Amino acid sequence: MNTRKVLCLFSLLLALTFFLPCKGWTQLFPYSGEGQSRPGTHGPIITHAFAVEKGYYGYIWKIYLEAEAPEGDMIRIASVVNQVGVGSYPTDWIYLGSKYQKHFKGYIQWNTFSSKTSYLPEWTQITVRVSVIDKAGRESNEVVFPFTFEITPDQYAYKLSAPFDQGDLPRLGHIMVDLQSPDQYGHNHKMY
Repeated sequence: MNTRKVLCLFSLLLALTFFLPCKGWTQLFPYSGEGQSRPGTHGPIITHAFAVEKGYYGYIWKIYLEAEAPEGDMIRIASVVNQVGVGSYPTDWIYLGSKYQKHFKGYIQWNTFSSKTSYLPEWTQITVRVSVIDKAGRESNEVVFPFTFEITPDQYAYKLSAPFDQGDLPRLGHIMVDLQSPDQYGHNHKMY
């Protein structure tokens, strides 16, 4: 290699070290999951979660969550939907009111009928990854919920276990994701 090629390669490697994500970038991108923390502080934790795994297309799906943050600074719930044959959709955010920033127990709701398609085939599989973000950008543990569009008898007849079996739970917000038919973009298309 001549000196010019070595110098170009070195310059490229040096430039990459400045532009690759690093822990110090959390101030620029505060919701990367590695937010700045003060000594003695802790991020949010999802302590309990539950959701059914099957329902017809258009099913009103409730994802039950309990979470806490010792600092009382949870600010939003992140939901990422992945659909087999389509790919991942952009993150959907549910903002938490002040009464839910230290502790909440409730559900997020997704009305699975989409305005972009009138039909999804039975056995279509999706997963939803849910986490909670605090004001410092720290991300909780992630909970993954699989779901298959399938016609089953009495789909709303499920029994909640503790801690979700104690009276009326508040709806914390709606997931606002419109699913696509895999045939709209071809079976191998990935949205993001």
